Amino acid sequence: MPELPEVESVVRTLNRQLPGRTIRSVEIHRSRTVRPDSPAGVIQQLTGARFESVRRRGKYLVFHLRRPAGNERFLVVAHLGMTGRMQVARESAPRPKHSVVTLELDSGRFDFSDPRIFGRFSLDPTALKELGPEPLSRNFTPALLGDAMAGSRSAVKVCLMDQSRIAGLGNIYASEALFRAGTPPDRPAGLLKPAEIKRLHQAIRQTLREAIHASFRRGKSRASDGTTTEFYYGEGGGSAGNESRFQVYDRAGLPCPVCGTPIRRTVQAGRSTYFCPACQPSRPITVASPT
Repeated sequence: MPELPEVESVVRTLNRQLPGRTIRSVEIHRSRTVRPDSPAGVIQQLTGARFESVRRRGKYLVFHLRRPAGNERFLVVAHLGMTGRMQVARESAPRPKHSVVTLELDSGRFDFSDPRIFGRFSLDPTALKELGPEPLSRNFTPALLGDAMAGSRSAVKVCLMDQSRIAGLGNIYASEALFRAGTPPDRPAGLLKPAEIKRLHQAIRQTLREAIHASFRRGKSRASDGTTTEFYYGEGGGSAGNESRFQVYDRAGLPCPVCGTPIRRTVQAGRSTYFCPACQPSRPITVASPT
């Protein structure tokens, strides 16, 4: 599933292509994609609206639109699911095989294709209200990270993936950030010391910034008709070409890039976690004896 860097890459590309364009017509090919809205309601709201900007919130794409009548502004909240792709193509370009939403624009066409139909393209902003702080925002400080994990008995890896605590981090970059910080993934989040929180805060931001750069650089392809397509999954099914950059994720049994110790895999909350047992040693939990 795409995480913050991949979504940010898509947003940056679409934000160069969509603002100022008007939606002439709308086709909803899979009603499931626009839930909880009805296809008819989405079509009515979008037809004639103009794109103002595209932003990211956590793992969501947020399209800001305006209707000319009454100067009404509204949002479309989208999620790429596991295999979603979004592109702005020429009207003459072939439509994607698994298209779920098509917007005919005054210039070109917007396509959202989603083979596994786990994505969303909805007028309902409820999901945004449940998100925690953005890890790359100015107000995301070590103190804020500490507050987000305070009192949590969950393993720090599981805590980092809780979108209500921190928005945008997922399985891949949580593992990568923990490795960079030297934090064992099974450490209870609420027991991290201030120095450990500071290292983890720095590691999260550095990991995400590097991944955004790589995703934006590698996640684009140019079709034969000159159309630029931006999406999460690359042509080979990989995550925008980032696999070679991972230090621990999906590298079980391979040598740690720092110390050479074989990377290990474990399962936390039903998800695979990768770590180096030497660089991220588990520490015994000391409980004070009652006096």
